[in-house]
Amino acid sequence: MRRYVIFTNGLLVLSACLLIPGMSTLAQSDLTGFWVGLYHEDAPERLPGPQFGDYLELPLNEAGRMRADSYDPNRISAVQEFQCRPHGGDYSMRGLSVPLRIWEEYDPNTQQLIAVRTRTAWMEMERTIYMDGRAHPPEYAHHTWQGFSTGVWEGNMLSVTTTHLKPSYLRRNGVPRSAKATFTDHWVRHGNYLTVTTFIDDPVFLTEPLVRSSNWVFEPTMKMSPYSCEPATEMFVPEGTVPHYLPGQNPFNSEFSDLFGLPFEATRGGAETLYPEYRQEMGEIPTPPQCWRYCICTGLFNCPERPSPSPSTNGRTLE
Repeated sequence: MRRYVIFTNGLLVLSACLLIPGMSTLAQSDLTGFWVGLYHEDAPERLPGPQFGDYLELPLNEAGRMRADSYDPNRISAVQEFQCRPHGGDYSMRGLSVPLRIWEEYDPNTQQLIAVRTRTAWMEMERTIYMDGRAHPPEYAHHTWQGFSTGVWEGNMLSVTTTHLKPSYLRRNGVPRSAKATFTDHWVRHGNYLTVTTFIDDPVFLTEPLVRSSNWVFEPTMKMSPYSCEPATEMFVPEGTVPHYLPGQNPFNSEFSDLFGLPFEATRGGAETLYPEYRQEMGEIPTPPQCWRYCICTGLFNCPERPSPSPSTNGRTLE
């Protein structure tokens, strides 16, 4: 069936589209191709990596805070199982994982879209977003690093729901994310730019959803090489050793607040610290905030470090 509109000038114009079975009329965007990450948002955290005790803008509960305080980064070197561990699906597009490749998979007989697939270079992480209306598996089904994702187009926005994640982290300084977490993300293309906004729900370690966004720019000439990772002995420790800190024994928890002159309690996370009203509760800051590390950081190669504050200046910047 065809529908036409006749204008006064006699020109025949197709009004909407040919009403062919199986052809969608939604304003869907083409997300396929290569994308390069833009790290102007939270660059120090996402590129060189966050510092101990930096729980800013995270709605952590007490369990999440205690778990983060126990983290020792030597775990990655001492425990070979951690050396080649990929990011979780909720973090894989946020960390240093460029480039990103997106492609679509179609049923060869019906030409129905089965899935949108992604691959990031670091650790060769691949994610499948099923688009054929299938249901999520039961809770006891297999959990993976990238989880089980289903997507649906809402106008020009791709909305994705992900479940069945292995335990991972929300931030690379030990802030945890449990296997009971789920997340939704919304993909919107604006010309040659892609914005992905993620909402993470974790009933174990968060008191409310954690909302984050990241941006990408289209780069059709980008290439992706294989990424190989083989675990090796980096530290000689007794078999079964997992580096960690017991509660109250991590000597680096206040390093972040000391380095930047921030109130210690303000750096401990919690939903209440996310909102402007918290500034009134902080009171006077005894040491003016300063910057001693990653002060200019919008990409991987422009995150210079400055020397640590001199004890004689009590952490203050000298003019």
